[in-house]
Amino acid sequence: MSNQTPSQTVGPYFHIGLIRPGDNMNVMVNDQTRGQRILVRGRVIDGDGEPIPDAMLEIWQADSDGIYGHPADPKHADADPAFGGFGRAPTDDSGEYSFKTIKPGAMEREGEPTMAPHVNFRVFARGMLIHAYTRMYFPNEVENENDPVLKMITETDRRSTLIAAVDMGEDLPTYRFDVVLQGEKETVFFDL
Repeated sequence: MSNQTPSQTVGPYFHIGLIRPGDNMNVMVNDQTRGQRILVRGRVIDGDGEPIPDAMLEIWQADSDGIYGHPADPKHADADPAFGGFGRAPTDDSGEYSFKTIKPGAMEREGEPTMAPHVNFRVFARGMLIHAYTRMYFPNEVENENDPVLKMITETDRRSTLIAAVDMGEDLPTYRFDVVLQGEKETVFFDL
């Protein structure tokens, strides 16, 4: 009878090989992209409030009309051809990340509740064998009140972990979205 090998964690340099020097996957817009340019930035933080310097985030989102450029979206033929809707960014030594993108539109589908404008996040970090999924919503959106995903989160203090804050001091409208992986202020994550 042999002993089982202990499990391994991912790391310590998780995003090496996934982010190559010169990649600009965090800039998701070009001159032809329709919609309001925005900056989304934040930090990835562990349960002790410490930054995670080698995490990686992927985002995907609808275009400014609320359409995903993917065949699963029934309106995908009308999606903005100059917007791919996908980005990837590492965190720096202070746990910071950023994406230059557009503000997505609300998603209106026949026979379904309207989804408020949001950005989907997938978070990868050392020590996490399975990535985590969450969403960032925008503050003061009328659609937030009836968004089917936000309505599933009954505790308003937990719901607030999904609402970005307006962040001043940039040329573009800027939204701050910190991702807290554990602890009292843990971001709401979804099983997908």
